[in-house]
Amino acid sequence: MALPWLSLIDTLVDVAGVAIKRRSQRTAKTLDVAALREAPDGSLGRLETRLAGVMVAALKEAFDRDASRLELEREQLEGERERAERLLKMELLRQAGDRELGRLRLMAGLAAGSWIGTLLFSARFTGGPIGARIMLGGGWLLLLAALALSFAAQAGVSRRLATLDAPGLRPDQLSAGGAGAAVPWLIVSGLAVIGFAVLMA
Repeated sequence: MALPWLSLIDTLVDVAGVAIKRRSQRTAKTLDVAALREAPDGSLGRLETRLAGVMVAALKEAFDRDASRLELEREQLEGERERAERLLKMELLRQAGDRELGRLRLMAGLAAGSWIGTLLFSARFTGGPIGARIMLGGGWLLLLAALALSFAAQAGVSRRLATLDAPGLRPDQLSAGGAGAAVPWLIVSGLAVIGFAVLMA
């Protein structure tokens, strides 16, 4: 069996040509890179300068992006902190208003209970002295005034509770004021006058 010598030689020549061509291309690229790197004045070559510029631009862009992201996160945290403070303030105001409403309702119940309780004793005064009846009427008047002031103070506190998100509202503004402070004194005074009336009868 005869070997195809000519085709083998042709293949070897083709392979050698491809290897020489690749080697010459690699050598040319190496020479181009070396020429770019070496500047005649001894400074950095054009390639290093270009690469350094690209790196500086990329770093500056990354730092700018990080700075803007940090600023956005700082603004979000500040907004969340302000919202939490506002909610806490509103909750404290609501609790103060609820406590004041509870106190006023207790005073109203006490005034109404005292008035109804003294109604039971009113039969004793039908034939008694006129002074005792006048004192009983004065005591009832004081108890009913306490009841009315308590209801008025409750309405005022409820109106202020409806505007909890108003800026500048303080817990002391949710108190019943002078009307709420007068209610217990009116109840005590009314009961004292009724007590004197009972003693006089």
